[in-house]
Amino acid sequence: MFINVNGVELYYEKRGPEEARPLILVHGNGEDHTIFEQALLLLEKRFCCYAVDSRCHGQSGGGPLHYSDMAADMLAFLEAFDLRDVIFYGFSDGGIVGLLTASQTDRITTLITSGANLNPNGVKLPLRLLVGAMNLVKPDPKLALMLHEPWISDDVLRRIKAHTIVLAGSKDVIPEKETRHIAETVPNAELNILKGESHGSYIIHSEKIAKLIIESCRIR
Repeated sequence: MFINVNGVELYYEKRGPEEARPLILVHGNGEDHTIFEQALLLLEKRFCCYAVDSRCHGQSGGGPLHYSDMAADMLAFLEAFDLRDVIFYGFSDGGIVGLLTASQTDRITTLITSGANLNPNGVKLPLRLLVGAMNLVKPDPKLALMLHEPWISDDVLRRIKAHTIVLAGSKDVIPEKETRHIAETVPNAELNILKGESHGSYIIHSEKIAKLIIESCRIR
């Protein structure tokens, strides 16, 4: 399905009972909603799920590509469907978008992020060098986004009122110091460093993230 927000056609898949608590899932850079296919098989039994392709990704339309634009899209998405008491799950870029979106609305009451960073230096150096080299060889707005953004201040983090769970793998490309800083700055946030997991090993085409979301929302 498609919805027009801020002049961009966003593609999304909706699954689960209409009356259930809404859950939005947003993927990482260069991906689309299909990374959540296995997770949705569990999540759709408990939540009304909206798996969204971010602008310039998947089946969604293009436009300026900044994290602020992507967050504005999600704010408009929430308002278009009048979604409230929302669980927002974001992976990597989706986690960045989640932080920005939740800082601007009370519609999100549970925020779960995986592998988010606050600025371009909040990624381990080998990945930064690799992304920079790839962008030199073949310039790509998505790679450029990773190289030059985000810039999320502590003041933005402190505005988040949602119950927040901050996830990362012990082998993540995001330094643990960065992840801990997010959890320590968002009011009353919980931190969970997942032993043995990498940036996306427990998320991409995995049921593990579904079980973590369910556990985080205290559903048994």
